[in-house]
Amino acid sequence: MINIIFLGLVSFFIDLSTHMVYPLVPLYLVYAFGATPSFIGVIEGVAESLASLLKVFSGYATDRFKKKKALAFIGYVPATIYKLLLLFAASWVGVFVAKVVDRLGKGIRNAPRNVLISESADKASIGKSFGIHKSFDMAGVALGTLAAFFILRLFTDDAVGYGEGFRAVFAIALIPSVLGLLMFFFIKEKKEERAPKSKEPFWKNFKRVDGQLKIYLLVVFLFTLGNSSNVFILLRAQDVGFAISGVILLYFLHSMTASVFAIPMGKLSDRFGRKKLLVPGYLVFSLCYFGFAFATHQWAMIVAFVAYGMYTAMIAGVERAYVAEIAPPELKGTMLGLQATVAGVALLPASIIAGLMRDNISPAAPFIFGASLSLIAALVLVVFLKKE
Repeated sequence: MINIIFLGLVSFFIDLSTHMVYPLVPLYLVYAFGATPSFIGVIEGVAESLASLLKVFSGYATDRFKKKKALAFIGYVPATIYKLLLLFAASWVGVFVAKVVDRLGKGIRNAPRNVLISESADKASIGKSFGIHKSFDMAGVALGTLAAFFILRLFTDDAVGYGEGFRAVFAIALIPSVLGLLMFFFIKEKKEERAPKSKEPFWKNFKRVDGQLKIYLLVVFLFTLGNSSNVFILLRAQDVGFAISGVILLYFLHSMTASVFAIPMGKLSDRFGRKKLLVPGYLVFSLCYFGFAFATHQWAMIVAFVAYGMYTAMIAGVERAYVAEIAPPELKGTMLGLQATVAGVALLPASIIAGLMRDNISPAAPFIFGASLSLIAALVLVVFLKKE
């Protein structure tokens, strides 16, 4: 459990840092460089998808070389470099490079970190363990978002706009990022012998994977195709009348809701099975996206953001627990990486589609599309996923 706490603290500080800037980056692109929603969608989608291609290879390296702690640390370092690049970005190209660096780091660290969590957990409480980690994660997101709100207010001059406020947030975000890296000194890794050299490319081992996991990976792709970048939710909140500071507070509300409910949802999945959380989670997502699509009043947007936090708590930790326990032990890292890769690859077309729909149809169109795909994904889970 101590390992899980310190892994949680790593994510807490890194996500506190990253989400001081996350809700500001799309607004910064619009404010400073005149970017359109479709252009932002391309930047987000390309950055996420490039990074996601690394996740399965990072998972394979985790299984192959058994250096989980070192690989996770290497993956967290770019989170610090990201803020430096944002601070000195002079054009949208600089912001794009910063995003790619940050997402590449995430592509490296996800699988080894998740394997460390699964190996530090009791078999009967793996859902709870991932829930604890997700709770730390989302608490960092929430506090980072709140910190961005106050720093932006403190450094923003109405006479000259938000420029100085944005840069102040980017600079201060470096501090928790460094603290997150220091937490690695307290993490213990289970020592294992390096796996013998495989005679086959690792992707050929996919035939040994449980058919239920293959179905779930297909569902993940289908669902993510409608789950575009969160920047479109933030832009949608502006459509309803929220100022930049109000958008930041909405994101804080979503993150705190996810943090509070992540552990209880993880415990429920341990008791009743992962499927009984995944299906309702997809249904809640669908309701959220319909809410984002049709909200015309600020109170409706607030409710939708709270519900979106519930969806995050129901899905994020539970899906990792599901993959970790159903994957062959010798392929656990690979499968956790593959799950993240499948989701990330789908995010590129998802974000491009969302941007084009917003620009050419209506601001509500991307959310109607996403809600519909989520309903289909839930139906596939109900019909074809037998393992609870």
